[in-house]
Amino acid sequence: MSGFYDNPRAREWRTLGARDVSEFHRGLPGYAPTRLVEVPEIAAELGVARVFVKEESSRLGLPAFKVLGASYAVSRALSTRIGHSGALPLDELRGAAGGVRLVTATDGNHGRAVAHVARLLGISATIFTPVNISQAAKDAIEAEGARRVEVDAEYDDVVRAAASLVDEGAMLIQDTSWDGYEEVPGWIVEGYTTLVIEADMQGAEVGAAEFDVVFVPVGVGSLAEAVVRHYRSGSSSPSVVSVEPTAAPAVLTSLNAGERRAVRTSSTIMAGLNCGTPSATAWPTLRDGLDRAVAVTDEQALAAVSDLAASGIDAGPCGAAALAGARALASHLSSAATLLLLSTEGRAANPVPVHA
Repeated sequence: MSGFYDNPRAREWRTLGARDVSEFHRGLPGYAPTRLVEVPEIAAELGVARVFVKEESSRLGLPAFKVLGASYAVSRALSTRIGHSGALPLDELRGAAGGVRLVTATDGNHGRAVAHVARLLGISATIFTPVNISQAAKDAIEAEGARRVEVDAEYDDVVRAAASLVDEGAMLIQDTSWDGYEEVPGWIVEGYTTLVIEADMQGAEVGAAEFDVVFVPVGVGSLAEAVVRHYRSGSSSPSVVSVEPTAAPAVLTSLNAGERRAVRTSSTIMAGLNCGTPSATAWPTLRDGLDRAVAVTDEQALAAVSDLAASGIDAGPCGAAALAGARALASHLSSAATLLLLSTEGRAANPVPVHA
């Protein structure tokens, strides 16, 4: 199968889990677990026992999961700045954050999340974006009160532009890592772990004590790192499958090469996954702990958006990539399997282009 990777040893690999920071998130205004939705019609189509979708279309007031990482990382960074070793509640940081400016690069949802947290804290944010993200994503960032800087370059170069312009009054909150920049991305990964902790609890409540296969959309790989570390550090050990666009298969390419590699990307409706290089800190975990990786086309993602909508689930193209990946690997799935599909965003976060 083209665009496919398999590591039969991954389920035996073990690592330390990311820190459980769900208590921090429970303390945020408006916190509630997002829905875990069972979709029997998709289970029947795939020929498996059960399918659940973790729907991240409404998370702390935003239409994507990214605010879980951004809120915790900003709190840790600002708390550290004032000499506190933990993550103070955001309302306690409002006065202490004066004069700080948050900076990040984004292809949509992460930047909006950072801008949103900056607005909650009453501080400024500068968000660097590629030219070709959707107008809705650009407008949403600016609606949070952030200054948006547009860079006519691929995502990796936009990240470099943001990092190069950070000054003494600025704080870089980036969701990918490189040599010398690991701490903040690590906090972001810890923030993402709340998503799978919720899913486990919700699954247990409806008789799905364990998931057998977890499908996770992948950009730079930070969410996938959180998922792999969570499930490779406890007694439950499902298969974990990464799903990327064929236009930006950085993790898939790296896995097949056996080393972290950058790829040239092209346009895709899965805008939030359009990243050319895996995060440096995520890569060892993905290399050793991912069972499978697959790349899907825009047409496959678009069909998944439509079919999830028919089941009452709001998924944008990136979130729907999880279903597209499950369909691509349907022949590899056991008829007794229970699947977890991580739908990482709603359509408001990444609208389907009108020409699609």
